Amino acid sequence: MNKVNVKYIAAEGAVIPEYKTAGAAGADVCAHIETDVVIERGKFAMIPTGLFFEIPDGYEIQVRPRSGLAAKNGVTVLNTPGTIDSDYRGELKIILINLGNADFTVHNGDRIAQIIVSPVIQASFEPTANLSQTERGAKGFGSTGA
Repeated sequence: MNKVNVKYIAAEGAVIPEYKTAGAAGADVCAHIETDVVIERGKFAMIPTGLFFEIPDGYEIQVRPRSGLAAKNGVTVLNTPGTIDSDYRGELKIILINLGNADFTVHNGDRIAQIIVSPVIQASFEPTANLSQTERGAKGFGSTGA
C-alpha cells in the first residue's frame, strides 16, 4: 500500500473523509451545512464540506459521485470527476445536480460524494505540423462500435 499524506483542516462539526471498506478506492465526504438544502429537479447546488486540503505536489484529489445516491435518487456530481489541484487551499465544495424525478434534500452530515487521491503527470505539449497515422484516424463518437 502506497502512503500519501494529505493534510487537512476540518471546520467544527465537519466529517473527516472515510473509506468504508478495506478495498474502497474512494473516501466518502459529507455535507457540512447549517440548514437543509433542497435541490429541485433539474437544478444544482454547491454543497460545503467544511474540509480544506493540502495535497502533496504530484497528486490531485478527484471528486466523484456516490453510486447509491445516483441510483436511488438521480443525484450526481455535476463536474465529474472534479479535480482539486495540489495548490488549492480553499474549502472543498461539491456541485450536486438533481437528475431525478423529485426534489432532493441534503442534510448536514449526509454522504454526498467520494474523493480519490491520484498521481498527476504534467505533459509537455509540443506543436507539430503532422500527427502519426493510426487505423482509427479521425473517426470519432461511436466509430469503434455501439
